[in-house]
Amino acid sequence: MNRQKGDGPLMVAIVTGGHTFDVPAFRDLWRDLPGVDAYVQSMEDWADDVAKVRDQYDVTVFYGMPIATPTGQEPWPARRNREALEALGATTQGILVLHHAIVAYPEWSLWGEIVGVKDRRTTVAFNETMHVRIADPAHAITASVAPFDIIDETYANLNPDASCHALLTTDHPKSMPVIAWTRAYREARVFCLQLGHDGQAWRNDGFRTVLRRGIEWCAGRA
Repeated sequence: MNRQKGDGPLMVAIVTGGHTFDVPAFRDLWRDLPGVDAYVQSMEDWADDVAKVRDQYDVTVFYGMPIATPTGQEPWPARRNREALEALGATTQGILVLHHAIVAYPEWSLWGEIVGVKDRRTTVAFNETMHVRIADPAHAITASVAPFDIIDETYANLNPDASCHALLTTDHPKSMPVIAWTRAYREARVFCLQLGHDGQAWRNDGFRTVLRRGIEWCAGRA
């Protein structure tokens, strides 16, 4: 895995845990995403970093939903989770927070600072048809992306703070109005995308375009 950043496909860590998902469909999403070399792994594998490669990823994508705030005192293998999460943003390595990862660690202020949503208590609805609007058609992630419809899980009552830049919105009555946004956390670019619950969402062309461009933007290639 040793290489110079900026060369070839983007090296992306996909960090999971605390929430189940459709493994074959999730594998297909990342295999089919052009320009992305994805390494799907548990939070514990990412944090323990046996191969000492965590700093080599261009972007870390969080797709887990742990609930308990890590203390650093957990039994192995979870004892390094807090240390690794506290190191986020120390470099320009991009951070992408996908779907249910936005509401992870609901009592931990650090995660609220990363995603830009302090109060992450929410209600959900499944298999909702959402019409997605483009809030900023000039941004690198959403430029030339047309509004699209998607069947997905919605989250209500979440509000990104004023430091966040809205990219996608919806007027679905069961959804938060802003469903994709960018922000900065320390030295890192952060992209949060509420969409992406399951295979029917992952196969949506609009979703895939925004996800791929979000990864590129987080890595500084867009």
